[in-house]
Amino acid sequence: MRVLVISDTHIPIAGDDLPDIIKEEAKKSNYCIHAGDLVSYEVFKKLSSLTKVYAVCGNMDNSSVINKLPKKYIFKLEDLNVGLIHGVGAPSNLINYINMEFFKEFDNIDLFIFGHSHFPCDKEYKGKIYFNPGSPTDKVYAPYCSYGILEIEGKNINRRILKIE
Repeated sequence: MRVLVISDTHIPIAGDDLPDIIKEEAKKSNYCIHAGDLVSYEVFKKLSSLTKVYAVCGNMDNSSVINKLPKKYIFKLEDLNVGLIHGVGAPSNLINYINMEFFKEFDNIDLFIFGHSHFPCDKEYKGKIYFNPGSPTDKVYAPYCSYGILEIEGKNINRRILKIE
């Protein structure tokens, strides 16, 4: 299974549309996961026209997104349990925030996907995977724009963060 992972698209603020590479990757993927700050629900609709989408709202989303998407979401990809959330606060405290938000479900989650910082992260900590794809449209807090690709088979996962040139 191939999964495109994005976050913090901030459309239409950071740009008018998703980058072409994101649309191309979505078409090649079984799923797209968006970790919040879509800003406009049009982003969800566009991605949904290309592939199946799992998404949560973020702290910068407008009411059209907040009213339609959850704050956090737990779902399964192959044999992996995934916890999806945007995040809030200082980037240095995001993993603590995620652990607190998923406190009740923590033991059952294999992979946490999050956003908010715009800065990519691929970290294993205490047997859990924490994955932030960065932002494909806004590098205000990061040195480059980026997105993630997950290739999953059963409980095996190959994770990549790719720069957008």
